[in-house]
Amino acid sequence: MTLPAARTREGQAGLAAITADPARALIATDYDGTLAPIVADPAAASPVPGAAAALARLAARTGTVAVITGRAAADAVSLGGLAVVPGLIVLGHYGAQRWQGGVLSEPEVPPGVAAARQALPGLLAQAGAPEGTAVEDKGTALAVHARRTADPAAALARLQAPLARLASQTGLTVEPGRMVLELRPPGMDKGAALRQLAAERGAGSVLFCGDDLGDLAAFGAISELRAAGVPGCAVASASGETPQVAAAADLVVDGPAGVVRFLSALGAAVAPDGPGEPG
Repeated sequence: MTLPAARTREGQAGLAAITADPARALIATDYDGTLAPIVADPAAASPVPGAAAALARLAARTGTVAVITGRAAADAVSLGGLAVVPGLIVLGHYGAQRWQGGVLSEPEVPPGVAAARQALPGLLAQAGAPEGTAVEDKGTALAVHARRTADPAAALARLQAPLARLASQTGLTVEPGRMVLELRPPGMDKGAALRQLAAERGAGSVLFCGDDLGDLAAFGAISELRAAGVPGCAVASASGETPQVAAAADLVVDGPAGVVRFLSALGAAVAPDGPGEPG
């Protein structure tokens, strides 16, 4: 299995650094839309076949393997069957939660989230949220999904201003995603989570796979780390819904199945008998 080449010089240098010194590499990935296809019911988001096995192979051969996701960390572990991945670190709720070795740690829920939770049903009714609008309570954040509505783009446009006002009143921020608007505390993003984990683990190289607008912060962290002398590569799980993500990536693969093929190829490339350079 051949490791694909990045389309940018910086991304190719990141892949080369990972394969040259895998013991210092940090391999991180999003969950929804990256390991698992996006589905109407978030509770039914199962990873594509081979995802956990690919991560487990990498975990045995690289310094750190992590999943950084907007969903609850324990949910990602359970849905993905990720407990089999040795040494895996799962940062849930954009880094607010951490699952490692079967132990979950998380901060107290900010008071603004509780206030928004109480106000949200009335706000959606008053705003005329269309049938199919759904709220996902993430504990430390609230996601308003429009995927099941007749016209998701129109639904999100209708709800953007009311949700922004609620966020302002409760000290939260509104973050857009794939047919979703999420209310969450400021400072919670995948870029901050990736930078902190890279510093903690003393990473000599970094890779992140993502598909959604929230993953752009992690791609930005890759750029910042490269500027600081840490090679890295940003990999996009291609989606027609978020062309901005593909445009910002060093390497684009074909959805979650493509991500798993890429991770499998990377696992082969860092094997003791694998090739030393990406092809």
